Amino acid sequence: MTHIKTDRLMLITFTAEMMQAAMLNERELEQAAGYQAVDGYPSDDYKEILPFKIQRYSQYPEENEWEGLIVHQQDQIIMGDMGFRRSTDNPEELELGYSIVPAYQGHGYATEMAQAIISWGLTQDGIKRIIASCDNDNQASIRVLEKAGLKNLGEQDHKIHWST
Repeated sequence: MTHIKTDRLMLITFTAEMMQAAMLNERELEQAAGYQAVDGYPSDDYKEILPFKIQRYSQYPEENEWEGLIVHQQDQIIMGDMGFRRSTDNPEELELGYSIVPAYQGHGYATEMAQAIISWGLTQDGIKRIIASCDNDNQASIRVLEKAGLKNLGEQDHKIHWST
């Protein structure tokens, strides 16, 4: 992934090396990424899925180019992550995922970066659609996905499914 920049944010590739560092602690991540990490990033829940991501990137190395750390440009701090994985149902789809630390939520950052990465994702070879899902009670994610231009496809198993 080339750096994706918006007015306030920058998305840099979250490499497998950075993920390994993040599993250790914030300081190791900061050394590997070259940016300070906001307290609480990555969350313990996210640290638990990093080994899966590292393993997946060994099988699908192109996907590592689709995973990024969100850097707040003014603060020069890592405040979240956003990226894609290839859909398991359709190779022409990328599935969007993201997280923003609580201290940076509610300022439109997720929407701003989602709009930029969706535009970028739709330019990738062979990609025709971006999809996402969120819990049906996650009002913040519902607003982000709506504002990012995704269409609500309906609900199944307490999840709302979205598509460009």
